[in-house]
Amino acid sequence: MSQGADEPQKGDSQRELARRAGVVTVGTLASRVLGLVRDQVIAAVFPVALTDAFVVAFTIPNALRGLLAEGAVSGAFVPVFTEEQELRGREAARSYFGRFTGSMVVILATVTAVGMYFAPEIVALYADGFDPERKALTETLTRWMFPYIFFMGVAALFGGALNALHRFAVPAFAPALLNVALVAAAFAAVPVARHYGASPILALAWGVLLGGVLQVAAQKPALIHAGFLPMPVPAFRDAAVRKSFALMVPLLAGLGVYQLNVLLSRRLASHLGEGAQSYLYFAQRLVELPQGLFAFAVATATLPTLSAFRAKGDRDGVSRSFGDSLRLSTFVGVPSSAFLFIAAGPTVSVLFERGSFGALEVTETAKALVCFAPSIWIVSLVRTTLPLFYAANDTRSPVIASAVNLVAFLAVGVSFLDSLGHVGIALANSVASAAQLAALAFLGRRHVGREAFRGFGRSTGVATLASAALALAFLGTRVAGAAAGLHASRAGQVGVYVVATVAAALAFLGTAKLLRSAELDALVSMVARRRRGAR
Repeated sequence: MSQGADEPQKGDSQRELARRAGVVTVGTLASRVLGLVRDQVIAAVFPVALTDAFVVAFTIPNALRGLLAEGAVSGAFVPVFTEEQELRGREAARSYFGRFTGSMVVILATVTAVGMYFAPEIVALYADGFDPERKALTETLTRWMFPYIFFMGVAALFGGALNALHRFAVPAFAPALLNVALVAAAFAAVPVARHYGASPILALAWGVLLGGVLQVAAQKPALIHAGFLPMPVPAFRDAAVRKSFALMVPLLAGLGVYQLNVLLSRRLASHLGEGAQSYLYFAQRLVELPQGLFAFAVATATLPTLSAFRAKGDRDGVSRSFGDSLRLSTFVGVPSSAFLFIAAGPTVSVLFERGSFGALEVTETAKALVCFAPSIWIVSLVRTTLPLFYAANDTRSPVIASAVNLVAFLAVGVSFLDSLGHVGIALANSVASAAQLAALAFLGRRHVGREAFRGFGRSTGVATLASAALALAFLGTRVAGAAAGLHASRAGQVGVYVVATVAAALAFLGTAKLLRSAELDALVSMVARRRRGAR
């Protein structure tokens, strides 16, 4: 095939990926915006002494959710589900879904029961530096929230099946329900907790449980409509189910290494005094906003496509799809890192400075955010690269890369803990992510051809130059606002921040357009088609 004939195929591929990622992005945007509101409410209502306990308690079931639910879905369920559908037909895929779901329900229920029973021992692993009062509160919160693993495990399986069927909208919007439940709990359930003499932070644990139930309930009708909700029947000896679990074992090892990183972060922070857990949490939440909006969206939209190409033996298709996802991730990852790096202080102040969250909390959170910011682009590329391995049923390489991440985190985190405190932990996370990406790049060479990286250098250069324009626009607007005396009032500070952010976004998009960014063109085409379809 001639090059000229191939170009439209590449363009169509990138536009289709952008369209699918766009659907996920819109849903994820709703979830992330509500998540931001949730964090604003938590920061304003609860002092850091209480949020420290909640952060650790929520980390524990959330870590296991990542291992047993989302990790199992992305690396072990979706590839086999797609293979069953491509090679054996829709009914075979439906039957496999019922058997795998039934098997996972047994595992999730067992883990939930064990976790609730051994909550004190588990909390000691994550926060051995807590004083007895905070440790007891964390144990109580952990017991309440452990069933969240079960509900989120089922929700992740439902979402994985819908994504594999290219029905991205419902799974993308479902996580927003957790944030709705938490915001409602912060207002409605706090008085109930106080009435019964319990800590007010317990209201958030109730909200977490409600959020898990709502996510299952929201996705069930979509599966019924698709005709893909068979009776879940445990079938641990079934060939396809065993294949999924065989894929899951090394995958869990890799994710386990990552969760060990999270455990060590919490454990180290528990020795730094009151507030350290909360400063890291709120900073990381801001970093996860663009990561969740774009990197997760691109990775979610890419995995079924990569799995389908791999099942058909289409190496060129794999390379094209992977290359498109890399460039899209770079286009949004670089400016996101640049913005939060230069705007850390103003961003934290505008979003969180109210109620129990004062000037000290703003300063300490902003310090952590500066060190987290570079990881946005890095982690975006990591998340974009992982589906390449999962689609190839290669779950061993991500384990190796995760081990590299852990070693780098320990080396940097321990070295800078005494001198930088919680900021050293944030720095260690960014360095560790960079080390993991380097390992994935080295190990992933055999899965794609050189075509995957064609144009990547130019895309990175365009994103970098456009991000420089973004930085100049933001800082210039801030300086102009200060010269005009607009920073004297809270309303003026917020107004200058909003105007500066809009100016920065316009500067980035304008520069990208002048430099003829293919990724910008793909996103614009996607938006235009969606508008035409809505008419």
